[in-house]
Amino acid sequence: MASPAKKSLIPTTFYDQARSRRGVYWLTPVVVLVLYLCVMGAFIWLQQLHNDSVMFVTIDQEVRQQRLMMVVVALSCVIILSLLALWRYTRFRTRAEAALIAETGFRRAMENSMSTGMRVFDMQGRIAYVNPAFCRMIGWNEADLIGRTTPFPYWLPGRHAYHQETLDLLLSGRTPSSGLEVEAQRRDGSRFTARMYVSPLRDPNGEQIGWMTSMTDITEPKRIREALTAAHERFMTVLEGLDDAISVVADTPEGLELLFANRTYRRFFGAQSSGHGELLGGRLGRFTDETVDVFSKSAQRWFEVHHRMLAWTDGRRVRLQVARDITERRQHEEASRVQQEKIQITSRLTTMGEMASSLAHELNQPLTAISNYSMGAVAMIKSGNAKTETLLEALEKAAAQAERAGKIISRIREFVKRSEPRRQRVPVTRILDNAIAFADIDARKYQIEIEKSLPETLPEVMADPILIEQVLLNLLKNGIEAMEKSEYHTLHVVVTDQAPLIEIAVIDRGYGLRDPERLFEPFYSTKSEGLGMGLNICRTIIESHHGRLWASANPEGGTIFRFTLPCAAPLASGQSKNSQELHA
Repeated sequence: MASPAKKSLIPTTFYDQARSRRGVYWLTPVVVLVLYLCVMGAFIWLQQLHNDSVMFVTIDQEVRQQRLMMVVVALSCVIILSLLALWRYTRFRTRAEAALIAETGFRRAMENSMSTGMRVFDMQGRIAYVNPAFCRMIGWNEADLIGRTTPFPYWLPGRHAYHQETLDLLLSGRTPSSGLEVEAQRRDGSRFTARMYVSPLRDPNGEQIGWMTSMTDITEPKRIREALTAAHERFMTVLEGLDDAISVVADTPEGLELLFANRTYRRFFGAQSSGHGELLGGRLGRFTDETVDVFSKSAQRWFEVHHRMLAWTDGRRVRLQVARDITERRQHEEASRVQQEKIQITSRLTTMGEMASSLAHELNQPLTAISNYSMGAVAMIKSGNAKTETLLEALEKAAAQAERAGKIISRIREFVKRSEPRRQRVPVTRILDNAIAFADIDARKYQIEIEKSLPETLPEVMADPILIEQVLLNLLKNGIEAMEKSEYHTLHVVVTDQAPLIEIAVIDRGYGLRDPERLFEPFYSTKSEGLGMGLNICRTIIESHHGRLWASANPEGGTIFRFTLPCAAPLASGQSKNSQELHA
């Protein structure tokens, strides 16, 4: 029967009735017994008076019979009343038993539908009760468990001491409110992990009579939790081990809030969001995935920064930033650029060394002419027959030849000495004329004519003229050397406008090449005395100008070398050409 403090979930007023009438039902049989004794005592007393007293002598038989009937009727009424009271009490007991059975069935149904295993220990540590969920959990039935003492059949073999310590802790009442994690073994030998909660079990008088334990199988949740923990640890290990600085920030009214930063980020910028803001490079508010190079003044390093927006665990839009330290790479690129410039200078010097003999012959002509004109002028002056007009004509011709020699030497000096790349607006014709003028020295030696073909109008290109002249001169020299034994003695240079590019093609009719693309590999050369670096350097120069250099077979025999250069942007009104100069 439930305690008065609890309400039953069964829809009946039995408990309310029981609380008001429970104290008087025991008086009914007592009252009946007392009345019965009184009637019998009165009857016996009357019989004694009739036999011993003179008072009843005069009473006739009829009166005595009436009095006896009255006593019998009174006794019958008392018995009827007693029967009615007993009937009513029996009816109440029947209703109470029905309510108790219904409530017991209801509570049993609740226990059977639970997935939590319930178990009761008495104060001596014996199992007093188990529910079906507990039996299903461990595989033993109720008959195998009720009344059992240690060791229990679900204890792990070889670990009884551990289980006994847990049981002693339970019986001592010192179990934590958060529960205990215990391991158990099923009847089939499989093992599982459960979390157990303990509460004292008390009788209606408030005295503790045992311990109620509830057990939940947490094997699968624990496995999932451990798997998630292991995955998180692996993920964090990877993030912490990366050389890239990874950070996540959220925009707040107070500024950027740092939500996550790996070890590399903390090593450069500490646990502050200022480093993230510094690497944003002024892109705050721009949702872009582009990668930019940013120099950090606080870290004194160059970073390649990738920035994107993503949804955080709480649903907020946050900024993910991955910054890769590229300081060493930029240093290597700078060193490579300097080395490339040195190689270009060396290439020019090598080219000029090969042209030394031809240049000597080229310079010998104006120098010889200067000498002849000067000697003629001296002879005319010494003879005293010098005419002013003739003398001036000889001196002007000598001066013209000296200017011609000076231009040749100046052009060679500029070609060799200059090392700093400088891009500027330059006409294509100027580059062609200078390169052809250099190559014409070798061309005349091999009796090759260089013929150029240009459209009527050509836009200017944005380029370093000396470097492009070096490329074009290298291609012209290769074409001239390839046509040394050819019956065709014309080397064609064709310029086409393919806006926004200009294409320059050097077309020879030499011996041709089986694999033109291999020409641009470092240290690959078709010449016995070649180093295999000339065309590789040429391709590097053209690609640094955002162009392309390639070779293809000439259908008429020989090879065609082509390269492209970007056209210069049209000049705005009032803008001079000098303002368009760019320093690489």
